[in-house]
Amino acid sequence: MHSLISVNNLTRRYGDFCAVNNISFELAAGDILGFLGPNGAGKSTTMQMLTGSLAPTLGEITINGIDLLEQPKAAKASLGYLPENPPLYKEMTVTEYLRYCARLHHIDRSRQTAICDSAIERCGLDDVRRRLIRNLSKGYQQRVGIAQAILHSPPVIILDEPTVGLDPIQIMEIRSLIKTLGQSHGIILCTHILPEVQAVCNRVQIINQGELVYSADMKDMLSTETRRFEISLSAKIEREMLARHAVFKSINIIDNNSFTAESDLPAEQLTAYIIRQQWGLTRFTTQQTSLEQMFIDLTLSDTNMTNSSISRKKRLDDRLQTNAT
Repeated sequence: MHSLISVNNLTRRYGDFCAVNNISFELAAGDILGFLGPNGAGKSTTMQMLTGSLAPTLGEITINGIDLLEQPKAAKASLGYLPENPPLYKEMTVTEYLRYCARLHHIDRSRQTAICDSAIERCGLDDVRRRLIRNLSKGYQQRVGIAQAILHSPPVIILDEPTVGLDPIQIMEIRSLIKTLGQSHGIILCTHILPEVQAVCNRVQIINQGELVYSADMKDMLSTETRRFEISLSAKIEREMLARHAVFKSINIIDNNSFTAESDLPAEQLTAYIIRQQWGLTRFTTQQTSLEQMFIDLTLSDTNMTNSSISRKKRLDDRLQTNAT
């Protein structure tokens, strides 16, 4: 499959502070890649380097086969970019603004009207095309920002926090638009909103403290076998008693009769073990893998981790290595 973006060993330092540390990934045609991370993880810094707004300290970026550092203008021609704060001239109407952007992209004058009309139609802006941008709702302003990003039909679209500040209906509309655009473009969706990624993306990457800590297809991530269980017993649970059994890698007491635990044993073997202990097993539930739990496990600060959390992160890292091979 054709690679639209190839990032190799990308690093950005500010003095002694490393904002992005040696990350590598690719974006293929047809991908909608969710680029996730907590605030301050390095998401926006990475996007700024991908769009040529910020020079990397080290590393290589290739866009549609063109080296961004060696041929920046040619590489940027394959990009459409919506930054977190859309670059709108709010004293213009929607049509005036898009025609202005078309001239910036050196689109032939004879084609400007047709191309602007196409972007307006794709982004659902026909009803507001003659209105001043400053008089539009935040949702419509985001649509105008996306329209300018796709105006020149770039193979790659980068969207940085496209639904921040929108109401639930506007969020659903923007998500629907992103999914539609994903049919004909490669898209990077940079966000910290987990439902956003799960709703529209087919791939997910998580960055934390400047490092890429997870990368997988969404289907593979959701189908990953989990070893986290919720267990209820008829007798009162004593944490000290449970901790003496090596089958449990971590234990979290819910109430007097219930707890969650992680184990290296599959569900069937762990159930059989508990029954042999004659603890009075009343309920045993396998917790499903979720993007939210994966995100929490991988981005929890080391300084705030309990021993069980550190152990969980190590096992996740081991699983990532296994998946990579």
